[in-house]
Amino acid sequence: MVTKAVHKQIRGFVIIWLAITFIFVTATFLAIYFTSDAFGVAPGSGNPFSLATNAEATEAAAEATVVPPSASPQPSDTPTFAPPEPTMPLFLEEIPLEPTHTPPPIPTPLPVDVTRFEVGIQVEASLDFNPEHQDSWYRSVSADLGMRWVKQQVRWEHTEPERGEIDWRLLDFVMPSARKFGIKMLLSIAGAPAWAREPDAVMERRGPPADPQAFAEFVAAILNRFPGQIHAIEIWNEQNLNREWTSARGLNAEKYVELLRAGYQTVKALEPGIIVISGALSPTGVDDGVSAVDDFKYMERLIDAGALDWADCVGAKHLGYNISPDYRYLDIPDDPGAIFRSPFSNRHHSWSFRSTLEGYAQRIRAAGRDTRLCVTEFGWPSSEDLGGARQGFEFSLDNTLSEQAEWIPKAMSNMQAWGFVWLAFVWNFNFGPQAGYDIGNDNVPYSLIGPGFTFRPAYDSIKAWQQDYLAGMES
Repeated sequence: MVTKAVHKQIRGFVIIWLAITFIFVTATFLAIYFTSDAFGVAPGSGNPFSLATNAEATEAAAEATVVPPSASPQPSDTPTFAPPEPTMPLFLEEIPLEPTHTPPPIPTPLPVDVTRFEVGIQVEASLDFNPEHQDSWYRSVSADLGMRWVKQQVRWEHTEPERGEIDWRLLDFVMPSARKFGIKMLLSIAGAPAWAREPDAVMERRGPPADPQAFAEFVAAILNRFPGQIHAIEIWNEQNLNREWTSARGLNAEKYVELLRAGYQTVKALEPGIIVISGALSPTGVDDGVSAVDDFKYMERLIDAGALDWADCVGAKHLGYNISPDYRYLDIPDDPGAIFRSPFSNRHHSWSFRSTLEGYAQRIRAAGRDTRLCVTEFGWPSSEDLGGARQGFEFSLDNTLSEQAEWIPKAMSNMQAWGFVWLAFVWNFNFGPQAGYDIGNDNVPYSLIGPGFTFRPAYDSIKAWQQDYLAGMES
């Protein structure tokens, strides 16, 4: 049996062990309490038993908590008690993150829905030229000029010389550059191949197909090969001239509208967001009904035949002569030193950029419609640095490089202010180097790239206009 003395000895030992444990725990607690703000007490506050205020607790927590470099302390709206400093580092991936809501991406608007005025440019492509220049030209258009549109002409007769046998080399060469630099593409498609022409057609001159559906099938083939990459299509070109519309039925606006309708319906069935543009007429003072029909008269016939029902935009063009884009044809001041005298001696709207475009817009409005113009070619030539000009284009000798640099941006400002122009394409970027600066090529004086692959002054003036215009849209 255990004696009373043993019980007494055990009880004394337990009491002493409990007392020592209590003293040790109490001392440890007080040491931690008065030397740390881990429990929300502000050291040195004078009252070690009061809670810190919101600001004090937040500040104290920020000082006491170890935060990895990639994390930031989060503010709190209520008093917080920071945990003691962890013995192991707290990694960001160990912190549970609240799920965040990701807004849905903003859809890219379809070309037909972007209704602001925009300027593009014709960039000539050739498989015979150095392919490295293709990217550099598109880069200049996009990154330097700040343009988002390029025009490329597609000659149907060259691309599908045999039915169903399409030569894709040119478009396969061009389209990757457009995609790479985020450029929208206008294709101007014209010129039926021999197999598609009317049985009695004069093959030495360009003309329409006998069946508009053949043209529609060619357009469909392009869209199927480059889905989502074509943003506008111009259906034909200068159909009021015999050189582009040679037909036994003559320069027939009604027949053209049949072609326009077939093309429009095909485009809209495949990609309704593409802008369909009617073929730009050639401003001409000739109206013999055989070689040419006056463009104002032909425009009226187009409207009467229902062209506005089958086009998102009415095509137009004007390659300036030796007068400013500000002048209407009856207000052109005489220039006694001009070599080319026709604008001063033979007053006609076709000499005037302004009168021509205003005349088209007035006829559209008179028909009760608000369809805008797409100017698929405009520009002013200068042969100042070319040493001559092609016969019939002597007006390019009247224009200095400074006038070219002044008049192109002025025309851009006018079109923006008028409000009835949707798209406008400068003619042209690079025909100079493409044609080797041959003065016999009537496109060379319009080129922004002059001899020696140097940019003419018009390049810089267009660039400055674009910068101001884009800055205005952002403000």
